[in-house]
Amino acid sequence: MNRRDLLATSAAVLAATALPAQARPSGASMSQGTPVPPVAKKIPVRIEQLGRVRTDDYQWMKDDNWQAVLRDPTLIKADVKEHLEAENAYREAMMASTLPLQAAMFEEMKGRIKEADSSVPSPDGAWEYYVEYRTGDQHPRYMRKPRGGTGEAQLLLDANALAEGKAYSEVSSAGHSPDHALFAYSEDAQGSEVHQIFVKDLATGEVLPDPIGSAIGDFAFSADSQWLFWTNRDDNGRPDKIFRRPARGGETTLVYQEDDDGMFIGVGRTADDAFILITVGNQETSEARVIPAAAPTATPVVLEPREVGRLYEADHWGDRWVIRTNADDSIDFKIVEAPTATPGKAHWTDLVPHTPGRYIEGVALVKNHIARQERADANTKIIIRDRAGAEHEIAVDEPAYSLSLAGASEFDTTVMRYGYNSPSTPTSTYDYDLATRERTLRKVQEVPSGHNTADYVVERLNAPAPDGELVPVTVLRRRDTPVDGSAPVLLYGYGSYGSPIPASFSTNRLSLVDRGWIYAIAHVRGGSDKGWNWFLTARRMTKKNTFTDFIASAEHLIARGYAKAGHIVAEGRSAGGLLMGAINNMRPDLWAGVIGGVPFVDVINTMSDTSLPLTPPEWPEWGNPIEDPEAYDYMMSYSPYDQVGPKAYPAVLATGGLSDPRVTYWEPEKWVAKLRPATTSGKPILLKINMEAGHAGSSGRFDYLKEVAHDYAFALWAIDRGWERG
Repeated sequence: MNRRDLLATSAAVLAATALPAQARPSGASMSQGTPVPPVAKKIPVRIEQLGRVRTDDYQWMKDDNWQAVLRDPTLIKADVKEHLEAENAYREAMMASTLPLQAAMFEEMKGRIKEADSSVPSPDGAWEYYVEYRTGDQHPRYMRKPRGGTGEAQLLLDANALAEGKAYSEVSSAGHSPDHALFAYSEDAQGSEVHQIFVKDLATGEVLPDPIGSAIGDFAFSADSQWLFWTNRDDNGRPDKIFRRPARGGETTLVYQEDDDGMFIGVGRTADDAFILITVGNQETSEARVIPAAAPTATPVVLEPREVGRLYEADHWGDRWVIRTNADDSIDFKIVEAPTATPGKAHWTDLVPHTPGRYIEGVALVKNHIARQERADANTKIIIRDRAGAEHEIAVDEPAYSLSLAGASEFDTTVMRYGYNSPSTPTSTYDYDLATRERTLRKVQEVPSGHNTADYVVERLNAPAPDGELVPVTVLRRRDTPVDGSAPVLLYGYGSYGSPIPASFSTNRLSLVDRGWIYAIAHVRGGSDKGWNWFLTARRMTKKNTFTDFIASAEHLIARGYAKAGHIVAEGRSAGGLLMGAINNMRPDLWAGVIGGVPFVDVINTMSDTSLPLTPPEWPEWGNPIEDPEAYDYMMSYSPYDQVGPKAYPAVLATGGLSDPRVTYWEPEKWVAKLRPATTSGKPILLKINMEAGHAGSSGRFDYLKEVAHDYAFALWAIDRGWERG
């Protein structure tokens, strides 16, 4: 019997012998063989804000000492821990019948992964750097080998050894110094995104003493390899300072301090290694500060002062600055250039002018070429430009696909790397010579259990939204799956921060699709799938467009015969979990089940709590309900937790992580506590809290697959109404 079987069986036995439910407000019991859910205690808290009053019965679930809990989850309040464990036990007892399905899906997903695998090496100087997995490894091994030769490979870091004995371990960043003598890496050892940064001497193999603590995880070596720069994480989980110290250890110096809690900061090097670049920004305002490589201890200088509503990203191209910006009403961004000595906006001249509807997502530079990635109609393309201004496109001919520009690890090269895949096509990795236009296939993703692209159909639909906008919907199904409404559908959505959802390949989804499901992605407003304006028209006072777009996508699938109402499972994570909470309240009749992964559902309370890591930085996205009555009222009108009422809700699975600093554990916990007594359908409301992880779930590649298999098993269980059979 595996551990999951043991946990589920133990939960059922304990529940069967427990005291009656009314005597155990945070426990679970059995009634005629059916698990009875925990009943969360209510402690009403009256909150007055901007003349408005709300009552929160479950505010007690938030640990007032949450900052310490993120760093040490054992410090969680006893009553909160008891309730979370009772919820986990109830969910496992309810879903015990799905354990064979979960196990089967896990083996399928694992069987589609090439266990012994490695990335395409990236050349840099005398070496080629890559990562590899050995059979059975949960974590990667960071490697290098002599460039172009047959010399012996060198192990830089074995993340499996680093993770040994830990419930969670994630290497978030890793990289070598420009002189190839040092290797640095940042580890999050609890899922809270609080990192330590370690530096290894590659000549001796020694990890140098005095690791850097309380870091965000990003870092940069100076071009002369003598200094290490990194971003500090304050007690509230925010990036607030850039520090520097000698690369091999020594006295720490404050380089830059950001006093605005609403800004994110980070540090890196320009493509040509001419500058250290400090970035400052949020969703609508940005600023860059630069330090010359020749003077790495100099005070950083502002490239162009921040201005609310203006975004820019700068990189250096040997003899000039190249800047992607939305300045001058360039909603979908343009590319400008400026002299090295005078980089301010007064000296910006257009290099690639703004074209409405053509969203420039990013830019990569090498010595004599610029590559840019553009997005339109939920698809991408890559444009190459030389110094003389001649351009050509890397084109793809499929209705829905993902083309991703990886750039180059060296500046003095003519070769860049890119990847291509589609919902039915595994990833191909190419090296592309920008001068000769020669394309070299370096790797095709292998699916060891077998995969035939021709067995699948990828389609792109356009769903009419209530205001007439057309919402792209990407559909993946087996060729033999009927389009007559009989197939169950999983509809995925996100729709925030301008983040697009690519029409990409995922081996995990095949565990649904190969069972006759249709997998669909709704490219709703709030993302940048159809350009930056696609994002701008679904934030703050227009946020509800995200929700109505998703509902319109479901209705279009129904109208076109791909689905039927009540036979769709909706899924979204994080801010996509907000989407799930909203559409669950707005149209519960459409869904058989709703999966809210680490869901941002307690919107009004979270955006009113300035101690939380993301609250001030995200006021440009959602509004500020502390100071703006209009923002408060609009936010309250859709906040999923606050809008829960007596309705026939579908089956709901909410997931979270105890160490999550982005969407804290109490959001899904409170949502479930309020949903369960409100629903009139009799369908289950379940909570799964990972007590040993954070926002991204389990860190090991196989442990993560178990979480996906669990969620997909819930989807099948919801369609099949498995709870009715006990």
